[in-house]
Amino acid sequence: MMARILMITGDFTEDYETMVPFQTLLATGHQVDAVCPGKKAGDTVKTAIHDFEGDQTYSEKPGHNFALNATFSETDATVYDALVVPGGRAPEYLRMNNEVLDMVRHFFDAGKPVAAICHGAQLLAAAGVLRGRTCSAYPACAYEVTASGGTFADIAVTEAVTDGNLVTAPAWPAHPAWLKQFLAIL
Repeated sequence: MMARILMITGDFTEDYETMVPFQTLLATGHQVDAVCPGKKAGDTVKTAIHDFEGDQTYSEKPGHNFALNATFSETDATVYDALVVPGGRAPEYLRMNNEVLDMVRHFFDAGKPVAAICHGAQLLAAAGVLRGRTCSAYPACAYEVTASGGTFADIAVTEAVTDGNLVTAPAWPAHPAWLKQFLAIL
């Protein structure tokens, strides 16, 4: 059975962490609706490319414009089977939107599959859904995971971790493991 998946994203979302899961999930036959608060289908969000080049943290470069295919104000989380939360800068400000937080909570309350990567953990922490859960993220987000009652999974950047209905990973190099585990629980 193919799933109807909601992707919540925003400006300066990480390019690979948005485009790769979006396209992969479509290619495997799932429906993916990408939304952003304040935007409608056909609008775009700017992306940023984060790379690991030996500096103390990731570098950030301009990415592509990612076209949204659904309208946030018309989104009803209850009609979706799963949620994807990309990383990048977007979760930093999306976590201040109560409608977004309510949507995230819906997926956890209903026990639906959720995939979050990198800074996506910031959104999960703000929604209060990590208590008692194991969650990976970009290492700089470890504090948010533990402060919200979760256990930070300090795993290799190429790995992912599944805790019940939640699949998380540190960053885009984990796409093969992250998407494989997410597809397994769909």
